[in-house]
Amino acid sequence: MQQNNITKSTITSLGYGFIKEEYIPKGKNEYYLRNLQNRSGIEYRNLTAYEIEALVRNRNTCGDWNKILVSNAFNPELVKNCKFYGLVRIGKLEPYCLMFSDLKVPVGLYNSTIISCDFGDNVVVDNVNYMSHYIVGNEVILININELVTTNHAKFGNGIVKEGEDEEVRIWLEICNENAGRKVIPFNGMLPGDAFLWSKFRDDDALLEKFKQLTEKKFNHNRGYYGKVGDRTVIKNCSIIKDVWVGKDAYIKGASKMKNLTINSGEEGKTQIGEGCELVNGIIDFGCKIFYGVKAVRFIMASHSQLKYGARLINSYLGNNATISCCEVLNSLIFPAHEQHHNNSFLCAALLMGQSNVAAGATLGSNHNSRSADGEAVMGRGFWPGLCVSIKHNSKFASFTILAKGDYQNELNITIPFSLVSINEINNNLTLMPAYWFMYNMYALVRNSWKYIDRDKRTNKTQLIEYNYLAPDTVNEMFASLPLMEEAVGKAFLQLQNQTNISKELAIKKGKNLLQQNDKAIDEIEIFIEGIENSKRKVQLLKVRESYNFFIRMIQFYGIQQLTEFIKVKSIKSIQQLQKAVPAKLLREEWLNVGGQLITTQSVNKLNQQIKLGKINTWDAVHEYYLKEGKNYAEQKTKHALASLIEISKINLKKIDKSALNNLLDAALDTQQLITTNIFNSRKKDYTNAFRKMMYSSEEEMNTVLGSLQENNFIQQQKEVLKKYTKEIASFKKQFYI
Repeated sequence: MQQNNITKSTITSLGYGFIKEEYIPKGKNEYYLRNLQNRSGIEYRNLTAYEIEALVRNRNTCGDWNKILVSNAFNPELVKNCKFYGLVRIGKLEPYCLMFSDLKVPVGLYNSTIISCDFGDNVVVDNVNYMSHYIVGNEVILININELVTTNHAKFGNGIVKEGEDEEVRIWLEICNENAGRKVIPFNGMLPGDAFLWSKFRDDDALLEKFKQLTEKKFNHNRGYYGKVGDRTVIKNCSIIKDVWVGKDAYIKGASKMKNLTINSGEEGKTQIGEGCELVNGIIDFGCKIFYGVKAVRFIMASHSQLKYGARLINSYLGNNATISCCEVLNSLIFPAHEQHHNNSFLCAALLMGQSNVAAGATLGSNHNSRSADGEAVMGRGFWPGLCVSIKHNSKFASFTILAKGDYQNELNITIPFSLVSINEINNNLTLMPAYWFMYNMYALVRNSWKYIDRDKRTNKTQLIEYNYLAPDTVNEMFASLPLMEEAVGKAFLQLQNQTNISKELAIKKGKNLLQQNDKAIDEIEIFIEGIENSKRKVQLLKVRESYNFFIRMIQFYGIQQLTEFIKVKSIKSIQQLQKAVPAKLLREEWLNVGGQLITTQSVNKLNQQIKLGKINTWDAVHEYYLKEGKNYAEQKTKHALASLIEISKINLKKIDKSALNNLLDAALDTQQLITTNIFNSRKKDYTNAFRKMMYSSEEEMNTVLGSLQENNFIQQQKEVLKKYTKEIASFKKQFYI
């Protein structure tokens, strides 16, 4: 039987030789990195004979009292029953109690084994069974900890390799693909956009190598860094803490195991970790909350994200302001503003582009539906699967897709945004209703856009996150959907005329003609679309005429919104000024959702090229590029919107007259009124549906439980938005003498 390899050394060696000689630079000692890390400013001195006598009297032991250094305000009476080994430096100790929440403990070092550590002023260390190679800040509370240890090769969750280590020990995050085909190296400060770029452009070996170099460049690969606990951090009742760097003002209680982590905490957000959590190989950003039996391995949590109630996060990146409760998430890249509560079967090998909400019982992705590892799923922003939805890899969803309850047994490619996807069990059809959100769920759509902005707790907003449902990405998707609907309508109509060999061009031409005439005959035709589901069954489009008109209307509304904003920003006072101010060349560019930030494809390609050429050679420079794109976004979005307005309305803004402008303003106001009406109507269903009302014996009881519909804060807010917009349109008309 193979035995454990237990070696022996002298007791006097304990606390020394943290770095092997071959890894210590010439002219340095084993404390050179420790001295760089300790920025307390405390001036240490040797103990006096009286202080040593007091320490011994208080049942403290030390192999060499000359290796205990203290500040001038050191009080030996506040150090009791401790074992010291190696060089230990202790700051001010004063006879006070530190209080945090319901915890009240006396300052000092008690009942602990301490090996080669530095302490700031007025710390509490009590019943820490084994503590080695840590630098502790001021007014830190450490009580009832079994093991608090740093090794000489600690990486604190970063995917780097230390001197003398094999490449095999490097930590990778295998996001988006179980075969590790999109793996990235985690690092402290990694943004959702960084993870996306690295995982997306896998056919560019030169770019991937540069990403690796940027990451290596961030870190010193020398051995010998100490673990750190920042000022005012409280850690209590924990079992194992190994190779963990903890920021300021963190609160950690009852964690079972924390290993190889960076835990950011401080002014940008206080991080909290609770009972029963096991966290290994991870980066935790500012303001995160991790509670109640969470298991996380090889992970990054962006700022202000949460894991709760037994959630499992493995080989995944969780974006800012996101929450996962109860369920399991594997091999996923999740952009900001994601909600996943209750129990899901699993969500693995997925890219979720933010503002998503996964309901209970969802089984997203298959468990090996081929002879290899699972494929991939890509969910555009606003993805919303209903209760007990089951989907398979590979599947792809346009923005704001909602899936009705059902078992979707085949791969899906939902290219039309704002759609409701459901299964007609009677006909065994997949059905797809474009513009469902606009027609029936406007309350949730508009409220979510407002909610995500309101709940964005980031203080460091390097990436400008787009939360509006009308933006370049969704507008481009609507544009791409129009010919799909035209082709489907035209083909269905021509087949009723017994025509065969119908070309795509002919179908689009006929369908466009019918849809633009708003021909109600369309409503009587069964309309099917191809390329949506990997099966032989038909996929039926519902309410195509209404959907088509809504898409045109919302694209136009998006364009006019940006046009009026353009007029305000440029202080345009006349039609002539407007004609001159409109850019001569307007192009509806393609955009990418880069970690929640919308950036033109052209700009992303430019970024990648500059990285490959070495013009952008640090991750900080990449983040500066995000900031620059964020500053340019409003102008770029305006140009996109104006190009969209020209394309959808068939107008020339360089030659626009008062009559045309008046029509656009009227159309925008009409759409805003419709949005407000639909917001009210979609919420009104909760008050008028008989099966909802049956829970209450009176309307008064219903209003008490649900709140009055007429007094709904969000509805009232949207009515004020309409009033303001009405005045604004009237002001524009007056300004342009319309």
